[in-house]
Amino acid sequence: MSDFAGLVAIVTGGASGIGLATAKLLSSRGAKVAAFDVKPDGLPDGIVGIEVDVTDDAQVRSAVDAVVERFGRLDVVVNNAGISAVGDVAGNDDDEWLRVLDVNVVGMVRVARHALPHLRRSPAAAIVNTCSIVAWAGLQQRVLYSASKGAVYAMTLAMAADHVREGIRVNCVAPGTADTPWVDRQMDQAPDPEAARAALTSFQPSGRLVTADEVAGAIAYLASPLSGASVGTVLAVDNGMHGLRLRPPAQP
Repeated sequence: MSDFAGLVAIVTGGASGIGLATAKLLSSRGAKVAAFDVKPDGLPDGIVGIEVDVTDDAQVRSAVDAVVERFGRLDVVVNNAGISAVGDVAGNDDDEWLRVLDVNVVGMVRVARHALPHLRRSPAAAIVNTCSIVAWAGLQQRVLYSASKGAVYAMTLAMAADHVREGIRVNCVAPGTADTPWVDRQMDQAPDPEAARAALTSFQPSGRLVTADEVAGAIAYLASPLSGASVGTVLAVDNGMHGLRLRPPAQP
């Protein structure tokens, strides 16, 4: 498939996990891809790595401009960079609240803000934000992270309304628990990482975690010109974790 042929894409957080899977998929389907990351190391051939901290507005502006200068255009932005947080409402201090919201929410704002003038000139402009099912499903010990992703959910819908008549489609994906280095790090912090992973997997209706490639496929769908009627869409990629209520397995 070459639905992205001739298009230029930016993927933030593009050096690992969902971001890397997305960058590779878009590249394989014809896009010229720039991966923004704080450590853009070890990227495959054909993907341009640019060191960017999305909390630094000047860095973001410079990086977006560098992509357009190099490739002559910008068509797709995948706002994927994000960090996690664990704790109840009293579990994170003010500094951590500000840091997580700065990366997960305002970081997306900075990238979109500097991309918009270029996207307005594209015949196939699309922004895809990485949200999460925690935006609407209450999970324990995830108050701060959930708040940040709830903001991404609301922001996606508002952005879609603001820019649809400019020809810029804005959508988001909402993964469940994805099998990524990020989740591995969370499991490694548990007293019994193996038991923690087993418990996490047991919550999944399909008996396994979501893969990064599956989320990348959903992002690519929403970013593709082939999904031109998808605007303000929130696409869950969660193995049915939120929507399904299954009976316990029958006992032998």
